[in-house]
Amino acid sequence: MANIVISVLYFWAAIHLHPGEPPTPASLTAALAEERRQALITDRFGGLFATLAAEEGFNGNVLLSHNGKVLYKHAFGYADLRSRAPLLIESAFQLASVSKQFTSVAIMILHDQGRLDFNDPIRKYFPALPYSDVTIRHLLGHRSGIPDYMNFAGRYWKNKNEYLTNSGLVQMLIARHPRLEFTPDRRYKYSNTGYALLASIVEHVSGLSFDDFMQQQVFSPLGMNNTTVFNPNKRNRLLFQTTGYNKNTAPAHEDYLSGVVGDKGVYSTVDDLFKWDQALYTARLVKQSTLDEAFTPLHRKFKDDNNYGYGWRIARDGGEKKIEYHAGWWRGYTSLCVRRPEDKTCIIVLSNTVNWCFRNIDRLLDIVDSKEIDVMAMQGD
Repeated sequence: MANIVISVLYFWAAIHLHPGEPPTPASLTAALAEERRQALITDRFGGLFATLAAEEGFNGNVLLSHNGKVLYKHAFGYADLRSRAPLLIESAFQLASVSKQFTSVAIMILHDQGRLDFNDPIRKYFPALPYSDVTIRHLLGHRSGIPDYMNFAGRYWKNKNEYLTNSGLVQMLIARHPRLEFTPDRRYKYSNTGYALLASIVEHVSGLSFDDFMQQQVFSPLGMNNTTVFNPNKRNRLLFQTTGYNKNTAPAHEDYLSGVVGDKGVYSTVDDLFKWDQALYTARLVKQSTLDEAFTPLHRKFKDDNNYGYGWRIARDGGEKKIEYHAGWWRGYTSLCVRRPEDKTCIIVLSNTVNWCFRNIDRLLDIVDSKEIDVMAMQGD
């Protein structure tokens, strides 16, 4: 068996390592080690989620990539718990706050086109807003002080059977003048209002609805054919839709706040999100310098609990490698997207049940970083 494995690896190394050059024993050993390591990662990652599905109720889709290569992807459970229709790898999920990274890139695209500046005051686009000192950059980094609309919209939006939209939210801010919670840029406080306003700025500057802009400028160019932004006026449908469920497995229906997008509202699949992850290592959408700025913490002190770039949380893993991540929850859906640029690791977890059994990022990355491989043991296979 060992001779067969070595022969296969010799052929693999001849093709992939240095085409035209005969592989050396050292290159064969390295290739063997990498193959064994990837197999170990795949087995352990799949084993973890199989256990979470069996013992802790995980229901969703998972993808793991390393060095730009997909090592593992799988669908666990059901798209519809009542009909027992199974999840497919093509199934689409509401990304909730993971949507914010798409909104930030929309702003960056307009920035690189010279159509707006990160330091523009938001009143340049909506003069009647009461926040004279708030800029686009403040919104991107949750440093505006504008309160979260989810905490006050219910008091002012009387018809709960009608969707509150982004334009409706802007008008609510103008009419009701909710007070700033702090002086802009004084500190960080997560606020969904900021990203809803960013989506409205995209619409104002581009002349397109937010969903049309994203389709034309991001999803279509990247081949993200199973991704869309919720629009209550269009009801864009995806081929493999899912139903979201609360902790008690009751269907979590959309409510009036679902009409606000930018802070949430993107529906996508693990495969499309992998395309998205890979595109962020290139300048296909925005300049590299702009991406570098987006992945730079805006906060003066590097703290894991409040360190934010443009649409991404920035932290360090247990080995002090930089990670870029975001999680989300909305109406029965939970999501997690983790990127580690140093080795191009990407972890995507999408669930249509409210279950955070997968939220320990270090636990997931520890599997990728496992060094428990004995290359020479292959000689006994």
